[in-house]
Amino acid sequence: MSFPLLTATAAVPAIGAIVTAAVPAARRTAAKWLALFFSLVTLVLAVLIGVRFAPGGDRYQLTESHSWIADFGVRYELGVDGIGVALIGLTALLIPFVLLAGWHDADPQETGSKRWRPTQGFFALILMVEAMVILSFEATDVFLFYILFEAMLIPMYFLIGGFGDRAHAGSDEKAAAQRSYAAVKFLLYNLVGGLIMLAAVIGLYVVAGNFSLQEIAAARASGELQMATSTERWLFLGFFFAFAVKAPLWPLHTWLPNAMGEATAPVAVLITAVVDKVGTFAMLRFCLQLFPEASKWATPAILVLALISIVYGALLAVGQRDIKRLVAYASISHFGFIIMGIFAMTSQGQSGATLYMVNHGVSTAALMLVAGFLISRRGSRLIADYGGVQKVAPVLAGTFLVGSLATLSLPGLAPFVSEFLVLVGTFARYPAIGIIATFGIVLAALYSLVLYQRTMTGPVKPEVSAMPDLKVRELVVVAPLIALLIFLGVYPKPVTDLVNPAVGHTLSDVHEKDPKPEVEAAK
Repeated sequence: MSFPLLTATAAVPAIGAIVTAAVPAARRTAAKWLALFFSLVTLVLAVLIGVRFAPGGDRYQLTESHSWIADFGVRYELGVDGIGVALIGLTALLIPFVLLAGWHDADPQETGSKRWRPTQGFFALILMVEAMVILSFEATDVFLFYILFEAMLIPMYFLIGGFGDRAHAGSDEKAAAQRSYAAVKFLLYNLVGGLIMLAAVIGLYVVAGNFSLQEIAAARASGELQMATSTERWLFLGFFFAFAVKAPLWPLHTWLPNAMGEATAPVAVLITAVVDKVGTFAMLRFCLQLFPEASKWATPAILVLALISIVYGALLAVGQRDIKRLVAYASISHFGFIIMGIFAMTSQGQSGATLYMVNHGVSTAALMLVAGFLISRRGSRLIADYGGVQKVAPVLAGTFLVGSLATLSLPGLAPFVSEFLVLVGTFARYPAIGIIATFGIVLAALYSLVLYQRTMTGPVKPEVSAMPDLKVRELVVVAPLIALLIFLGVYPKPVTDLVNPAVGHTLSDVHEKDPKPEVEAAK
């Protein structure tokens, strides 16, 4: 029997969460180092998955399958394709930086509110989210995926509601109320989506007789499993609704600005760079594979919703006064591009969407974590409270600039390649949608550059005149992310080579081919 690498990669952070939570209360520093150690071991295992995965081999590799609930045909069934490998790598890469960035976020407060913030619990919850997210990228049993899809809401709820941002304009009571509101809203939105998905999961079992993604997809492709048109469409809508809430897609997005605004910067990164990717990943893995005809039927409406997300999110980002809410609305716009690329049903669009998931995770982490360092120094999230930071903290300002430029998809930085592929892939089949979507790029340049100008340039405000520059720990967090943004911007081939075969399989599932060019190249 081969080593269960996929199980081990998810089990290590889960074990780390238990061990970290069990550390005595007085040993906060030991708990932090333990959590960081387990996250680094997870990263090593994720690298091993990438090394052992053969892009030109079977669609699902490193598979594991064990009986779980035999009476209902539920199995503990795992397997990864290139898309799953890329997102597992992204998750495992970001968690150590999230932990380092939040090194002091859950320490007891020495001034102001004396509320105890258990450090061990904070770090343990982050590791538990990592375990569930990684396992969700590996699950090929629909019921197992559903359990993970819902279970990850619990630690996220406590991370948002119990460990909120200290840089709050109001009183402690008002801050606590807003944190609770954001956490409950996050939970309710996602629970409603999950309940609708549960009904669809049950319906799928009634139709297919099992929960195995690979078996159901193979039966659908061979014609052994037939679904009535109305049945397939209703089941598709049940799955897609839950994934659209998680993604988040307009108009189901409203929980995200509240959650990111009230959470600490590292938890905000965990939300949008890691957890939300489960929604877009699931659209590729489950919606398109299980319901190919319904996916094509719903494509025009989904593209319109994605287009609204792109423009609406960018417009609201332009008008934000809060730094973290600005990044949240920018992420809504970026997720619109990802969903548009998925449902463009072209190889360029879906490759670009998958690459966008990775690049958005890295760029948002870089910008939000630097913003978190900035906010922790000034004690305010309001853009108007800053000015002239580049004169007193040039390294902080420089890294903030790179993160801002990545957010607007500047050529030479990683998001540009993915956004370009998404637009090319969309324009090839839906030119009007592709043209309108480019307006989002103009707005991205506006909100990103205005954010930098208002916070970093101009006269030095008295409140930031003594602001220290980035410390060694903070540089260790930011520097690798910026290096990765530049590397993937110049040389994205390692990721595209990994995901392209999986994209080819997905297009085959929906019986789509790339449109032929209207003008043939001269010979």
